[in-house]
Amino acid sequence: MGGGKRKKVHISKLLSFTCGKSYTQDEQSQIGGPGFLRVAFANDLDCFEASNLNYGLNYVSTTKYNLATFLPKSLFEQFRRVANFYFLVTGCLSFTPLSPYTPGSAILPLIIVIGATMAKEAVEDWKRFQQDTEMNNRKVKLHLGDGIFENIEWKKLRVGDIIKVEKDEFFPADLILLSSSYDEAICYVETMNLDGETNLKMKQAIEATSNLHNDYSFQHFKAIITCEDPNANLYTFVGSIDLEGRQHPLSPQQLLLRDSKLRNTDYVYGVVVFTGHDTKVMQNATDPPSKRSKIERKMDKLIYLLMASLVLIAGIGSIFFGIKNDGKMKRWYLRLDDADVFYDPKRPALAAILHFITAMMLYSYFIPISLYVSIEIVKVLQTIFINQDLQMYHEESDKPAHARTSNLNEELGQVDTILSDKTGTLTCNSMEFIKCTIAGIAYGKGVTEVERAMAKRKGSPLISEEENDHSNLINRSAVKGFNFKDHRIMNGKWINEPHSDVVQKFFQLLAICHTAIPEVNEVSGKITYEAESPDEAAFVIAAREIGFQFYKRTQTSISLYELDPSTGNTVERSYRLLNILEFNSARKRMSVIVRSPEGKLLLLSKGADSIMFERLTKDGSEFEGKTRKHINEYADAGLRTLVLAYRELDEEEYQKFNKEFMEAKNSVSADREEKCDAAAEKIENNLILLGATAVEDKLQIGVPDCIDKLAQAGIKIWVLTGDKMETAINIGFACSLLRQGMKQLIITLDSPDIVLLEKQGNKDAINKASMESVTRQIIVGKKLLSSSSSESFALIIDGKSLTYALDVAVKNLFLELAICCGSVICCRSSPKQKALVTRLVRTSTGKVTLAIGDGANDVGMLQEADIGIGISGAEGMQAVMASDVAIAQFQFLERLLLVHGHWCYRRISSMICYFFYKNITFGLTIFLYEAYTTFSGQSAYDSWFLSLYNVFFTSLPVIALGVFDQDVSSRFCLKFPMIYQEGVQNLLFSWRRVLGWMFNGIISAIMIFFLTISAYQHQAFRQGGQIVSRDILGATLYTCVVWVVNCQMAISVSYFTLIQHIFIWGGIALWYIFLLGYGAITPTISKIAYQLFQEALAPAPSFWITTLFVVLCTLIPYFIFAAIQTRFFPMYHNMVQWIRFDGRQDDPEYCQMVRMNSVRPTTVGVSARLDARVSLITTEVHNELAEFTD
Repeated sequence: MGGGKRKKVHISKLLSFTCGKSYTQDEQSQIGGPGFLRVAFANDLDCFEASNLNYGLNYVSTTKYNLATFLPKSLFEQFRRVANFYFLVTGCLSFTPLSPYTPGSAILPLIIVIGATMAKEAVEDWKRFQQDTEMNNRKVKLHLGDGIFENIEWKKLRVGDIIKVEKDEFFPADLILLSSSYDEAICYVETMNLDGETNLKMKQAIEATSNLHNDYSFQHFKAIITCEDPNANLYTFVGSIDLEGRQHPLSPQQLLLRDSKLRNTDYVYGVVVFTGHDTKVMQNATDPPSKRSKIERKMDKLIYLLMASLVLIAGIGSIFFGIKNDGKMKRWYLRLDDADVFYDPKRPALAAILHFITAMMLYSYFIPISLYVSIEIVKVLQTIFINQDLQMYHEESDKPAHARTSNLNEELGQVDTILSDKTGTLTCNSMEFIKCTIAGIAYGKGVTEVERAMAKRKGSPLISEEENDHSNLINRSAVKGFNFKDHRIMNGKWINEPHSDVVQKFFQLLAICHTAIPEVNEVSGKITYEAESPDEAAFVIAAREIGFQFYKRTQTSISLYELDPSTGNTVERSYRLLNILEFNSARKRMSVIVRSPEGKLLLLSKGADSIMFERLTKDGSEFEGKTRKHINEYADAGLRTLVLAYRELDEEEYQKFNKEFMEAKNSVSADREEKCDAAAEKIENNLILLGATAVEDKLQIGVPDCIDKLAQAGIKIWVLTGDKMETAINIGFACSLLRQGMKQLIITLDSPDIVLLEKQGNKDAINKASMESVTRQIIVGKKLLSSSSSESFALIIDGKSLTYALDVAVKNLFLELAICCGSVICCRSSPKQKALVTRLVRTSTGKVTLAIGDGANDVGMLQEADIGIGISGAEGMQAVMASDVAIAQFQFLERLLLVHGHWCYRRISSMICYFFYKNITFGLTIFLYEAYTTFSGQSAYDSWFLSLYNVFFTSLPVIALGVFDQDVSSRFCLKFPMIYQEGVQNLLFSWRRVLGWMFNGIISAIMIFFLTISAYQHQAFRQGGQIVSRDILGATLYTCVVWVVNCQMAISVSYFTLIQHIFIWGGIALWYIFLLGYGAITPTISKIAYQLFQEALAPAPSFWITTLFVVLCTLIPYFIFAAIQTRFFPMYHNMVQWIRFDGRQDDPEYCQMVRMNSVRPTTVGVSARLDARVSLITTEVHNELAEFTD
C-alpha cells in the first residue's frame, strides 16, 4: 500500500454483517440491565473492579463423577433399580438370625454384580476425564504484559485475558475478535464441532481494534467489555466495548466460540469473555433424551411380576407355617420345643411374620440378580460387532457404522415405521449443475435418474442425448458438481446466442452472488471452493466451467476471470462488494449489492420461485411464462431449482437503503434480524428475470434396493422433506417408494377458494377454511381406502396442509389415513413439522419408529423417534451427534435392521426368557423343598451353592447366547426379509412366549424335585444302609438343575460356536470342580459340603444314574414341544431353517412361495413393482382366455 501504511477499510461499506455505529438510547439501555451484566476488563485483570468479579477459570469437566461423588452417586444409580435394592435389603437381613444362609454368600453376588456395573461406569467416566485433561492442558499464547505472549494451558485462562490463536488451532474460550492477520481484520472459522456445518464462517473485528496487528500493539491496550450473561444461543450476542471512553457495539460477527477452529487465517487476537462452563458450547452440552427399549421396559414389568409372585408364595408359606406351628406339629424333628423367640410355638402369629421375612430372603433366587449386568455386557459386545461390520463400512468417506449407544440394540429389530429425510439421506447431497433456463430458453442435455425412472415407468425407451454429443465431450474430464452438456453455450459459444447479454448476466450472477471462499492449491494452481452448501458450490463451479471464474475474494471485492464478448479474450474484472443480504428459511433468497467496474450499482438475487416471481417488475418478467414451464419440467425430473434476477440501483436509493440496513445491523435489540429483513424487503423488488438453475441431487447407491428389502420386511417408509411436491414425487418414483398404478392421495391447500382468501389476507378466515379443506380431504381419502381393498395408495401432503393435519382435532384422522397407505411423503416440511410427525407416529401407534437424516434440520426428528439414525454425510456432524447409530449411507440401513437388528432382538429376547426360566427352575426347587419340610425356612442347598448359581454356573452360557447366536445367517436374513416381522410383531418376547418359558421353568423344577425325591425316598444310599441326608439330596438336586438349565440352553441355541461349547459344558464341569474344591476346605467353612462329593456322591452309582435319568426326563417334554412346533407350526425363521435343511435355498420358485407368505403384501419397492406387472399380465392373459373360450 502507498506509504507503507495498511489500507483502511470503512466498516460502513463492508458486508452486511459488519458493524461500527453507536447505539440508540433505547438499545444501549439494555447493557448493564438484567441479562446483560457480564463485564470483562481486557488486559487489566488486576484492577480493583476485576478482582471483585468471581468468574470461573477455563477448566472444563464433562465427567459424571469425581473422587468424592463417585461412590455415593454410583451406588444411588445402582440401587434405583428395584431388584438391586431388594438384594441389598436381603443382604442386610442375612446378618440377622432370620437368615437361612450365611451373610457372605448373600453379599458376595451383589458385590460382584454392582461392582461390575460400577467398574463399567468408572471406565467410561475415566475416558471422559482423560479427554477433559487433554483439552484443559492444551496450550495457547497469552499476553503477559509489555507485548509479550507466552504459551499457557487453556484451563488457566481468565475473563479479560488477551490471547493469540494461530491457524488451525481451536479457540480455548469464547473470545471477542480484536484483529487478525488480514488488513480488514477478518478471519475464517470452522464450526463443525458446534453446529455440525462444514462450511467456513467469516468473522470480522470492529474498526476501532482492527489496527492491532502485532504483539507489541497490546503493550498499553485496555478496554472494558459489557455483554450478555452466559447463555446457550450460538447465533446471538449483544454487547459493547469501551475504548478510551467511547462505546462500540459488538455483534455475533465479533464472537469466536470455544471449540470452533481458525482456518485460512494466520492468526487472530482476542479477549476472553466467557470461560469454562460459561462458554456457549458448554451451555449447549445437555444430555440427549434418555431412550429405553420396549423390551427393557417390559423386563421391568416381569421383575415386578416375579417379585409379586415371590411375596405371594412367601405369604402363603408363612400363613401355613403359622397355622401348623401351634405346638402340636407332628414333625418332631423340627425341634420347635427348642426354638427361640423367632419360632416360638406359643406365638404362631409372630412366628409367621418372622417366617415371611425368612422366606423373602430364601426365595430371592427367583429374581435373576445378574440379569441387568449381563444384558449390559451383551449389548456392549453387540455394538462392537455392529461397529466392526465391514459390510457397513464406506470406503470413500472412510466411515464405518458407529453405534453411539448400546441401549437400543434390540429396538433395531422391531422397527415398524421409518421416517426419512430426502436430501443427503436418500440422495447424495452432492449437487450437480445439470440444466438451466436463460431468457426463456432451456439449456442442458443431461438425463437425470428420475427421468430414466419416469421413462421406465411409462414403458418408453429413453434416448440419451449424451450419445449424440459424445464427440464433443470425449476429451472432457469429469468435474465434480458439474454435469452440464450443451454445445450452444459451452466453450465460449454463448456469445452467439440470441440473448447473449442475458446469458452473460446469468453466469456473472452465479459467480458473484454467494459466500464461497476460493482456495488455491499452491502446487497445481487449481482453485477449489469452500461453500456453505453443495448447491452454492455447484453454481460457482458451473460459472467457472462456462467461462466466469471466481478466483479471489476480499472483504470488499470479488474478482472474476470473464470472457469479453467484444474481443473474445479472457479479462479480469473486480466487483466491489457492498452488502450481502443473507439467505434464511424465512426469506428463501439471497442477494448481494455490488458496484461493477463500470460503476453501476447492481442488486443480484437468487431464491425460491415462490418468492422470486412475485418480486419481478412488469418489464422484467418477459420470460416468466417460459421460465415457469421449464421450472415445472425440472421439478418433474427431480431437480432442485432457483430463480435468478437482478436490478440496477440508483445512488440515492442505495444510500437510503444502506443507512437503514446498517442501523438495523448495528442495533443490539432482540429484533435485530427482523429489522434487517424489513430493510432488505424494501430493496429486493422490481427485479428483472434472468432465468433459473436446476441441480440434481443424485440418489445414493443402493437406495431403491434397500427400500425394496425394507418394504418386503413389512416396514412402512415415510419421507419428510423440504422439497417441492413435484420433486419429492419424482424422487419417490426413482427410489421405488411410488410406482405406476399406485393411487396418489394428494392433500394440498392450492384450491382457488384458499388462494382467494390468502390474497384478501383475512387470517381467521384462511385458518378456518384451511382446516375444513384438510379435514375434508382426509375424510375423502379414508373413504377411498375403505372402498378399495385391492389397490395400493400413497399419501402426499404439503407443509401448509400438514400444519392443519397435525392439529389436535385432526391429527388422529390424519394418522389413520397415513398408516393405511403404502407410502407417505410430506413435502415442504419444516424441521419442527418433521419432529411433530415423528412424535405423532411414535405415541399414537405404540410401535417402534426410526428416524434417519443427515442435517441439523433433522435433529428434532431423530430425538423424537425411538431410534435416531444419523447419516455422516456432507452436511456436517450435527445429525450424527444427536443420533443413536451413525451410518455413512442409507443402503447400510438394510443390513443394520434386517441382520443386526433381527439378531440383537432375537438374542436379547431369548436371553431374558432364558434368565427367567433358569431362575424359576432353581427358585422353585427351593420353594418345593421348603413346602416339603412344612415351610421350615431351611434351604435344600448350601449357602454358597445358592450364591454362585447365577454368577458362575449358569451366567456365561446366556451371555454367549446374547452375543453369538444366529437363527439364520446374514445371507438368509437379507434373502428372506419376512423374518424381520418376528421383531415387529414382537413374537419372540410376547407375554405368551415369556409366560411359556416361565411355565417351562415350573415344569422343569417340579420334575427335577419329585423325580429326585422319588428316586432317593425308599432306598439306601450308603453301604451301611443309611438313606440320603439333606446335604446329599441338596447336592443331587443342584446337580440336576445345573445340568438341565445348561442342556436346555444347548437345545435352544441355533448356532454353535466354540465359545458356546466352552461356556455351556464348562459351566457344568465348573460345578463339579467347585464341589470337589469346596468340599476339600475345612468343615468350619464348607460345613455340610465337606468331602461331600469325594466320599458320598462320586462313589454312589445311584447319584450318576439319578442325574442322567432326571435330566433326560426333564428335557424330553420341551424337546418334543419344540420339534412339533418347528415341523408343523413353524415361525418365519423355522421356515427358512427348513429351506436350508432341505437344500432348497437356491430353488427360486420355492423361495418365492415362502416370500409370498410375508405378513402383509408389499406395496412399495422394486419387488412390488414387478409383482404388480406380473399381476397385470396375468389378468390380461386370463381375460384373453376367457374371451377365446366364449
